[in-house]
Amino acid sequence: MLEKKVTIRCENITITAFLNESQTARSLWNALPIEGITQRWGDEIYFSIPVNDVERNAVDVVEIGNLAYWPPGNALCIFFGPTPVSLADECRAASPVNIIGEIEGDISPFRNIASGLPIGVLQGKD
Repeated sequence: MLEKKVTIRCENITITAFLNESQTARSLWNALPIEGITQRWGDEIYFSIPVNDVERNAVDVVEIGNLAYWPPGNALCIFFGPTPVSLADECRAASPVNIIGEIEGDISPFRNIASGLPIGVLQGKD
């Protein structure tokens, strides 16, 4: 299985992530590069992207560091901790999301990102 590397940039933060082989992840890959404006919801950042897809093996509870697509908002979600609807320390989406990848390494820089900032995702380089 070949995973696709992406780079996420917001202000002075640059993070590497890998997309899985799902159809939704392929749709995102084909739309890159993309830019958006961050929205913060607890320890989740999300922003609208130019992908329009349906639920595919969607889940409510995700892992820290997961990248997901939220169909109702056509949004890319980055999970790095509990959200307002989480039970205990879990990462819980507002409604089911398609897992499309995961962050490589330290996710703590996302804690410094506020709502309203420009964010970009582009194809990563090896």
